Amino acid sequence: MTAVLQARGLGKRYGRRWALSECTLDIPAGHVVGLVGPNGAGKTTLLNLAGGLLQPTSGSIEVLGGRPGASPAQLGKVGFVAQDTPTYAALSVAEHLRLGARLNPGWDAALAEERIERVGLDPSRRAGKLSGGQRAQLALTLGIAKRPELLILDEPVAALDPLARREFLQGLMEAAAEHELSVVLSSHLVADLERVCDYLIVLVDSRVQVAGEVEELLATHYLLTGPRRDPATLPADQHVISASHTDRQSTLLIRTDTPIHDPAWTIGQLSLEDLVLAYMSRPADTGRNDRPVLEVHR
Repeated sequence: MTAVLQARGLGKRYGRRWALSECTLDIPAGHVVGLVGPNGAGKTTLLNLAGGLLQPTSGSIEVLGGRPGASPAQLGKVGFVAQDTPTYAALSVAEHLRLGARLNPGWDAALAEERIERVGLDPSRRAGKLSGGQRAQLALTLGIAKRPELLILDEPVAALDPLARREFLQGLMEAAAEHELSVVLSSHLVADLERVCDYLIVLVDSRVQVAGEVEELLATHYLLTGPRRDPATLPADQHVISASHTDRQSTLLIRTDTPIHDPAWTIGQLSLEDLVLAYMSRPADTGRNDRPVLEVHR
């Protein structure tokens, strides 16, 4: 697997507070990757380090085989759309495109102009007069038109209404397919990730809890319901992610690569949101079935 981002023991400290610590991560090329985790997990710090906007306090990070922000060529490989989809309120849409052309040697003016027309932005309109969805589309256009190999988006749709979110994500999917972009998208909105992402990473307390292709993750996780049972009595290849019990019944979320033949269990499939929430709330110590990370690749 070729990685577009590799972090080893990566950390960033502000004074005495670590925003990210001991993060080890591989993000594969050729995917739209959903990065999800609770507040404080280190997602934004990680993405800012990947974009060259911050320097690490400890550990190492490589993006597309180089140090983030190390050179103009390296910067040109990465497109970045921050959480507030930043634009300059006093500049028009057309002036944003001209600025993009001046700052990016690989700028594709035809692509930028075609996309602005397709999403219905008036080139003469100032960014400060645009709606939130329109500003997000402008920011996405600026990120795509520099022709990056990797596009990083940090919570780009968090403040958008449902229609604007759908239009933004549709544009992102089209761009990723048309230009063969690797994409890393951070979001709290799991339904949006399910719509556009084919690879998932759950980050909790700077550590990867699960990583893999969405289709494979959903195919190897099950919800088991049956008579109360001690999880320690399960077969060794059934790894418990979460468990709840009543006096008579157990409900277990497990992962396994092998079929489940025990007739005592009622077997249910999980949604992506079920899976994400299970890993986000997983206790730090889960006994014999605890493993540091699940990675699934075709």
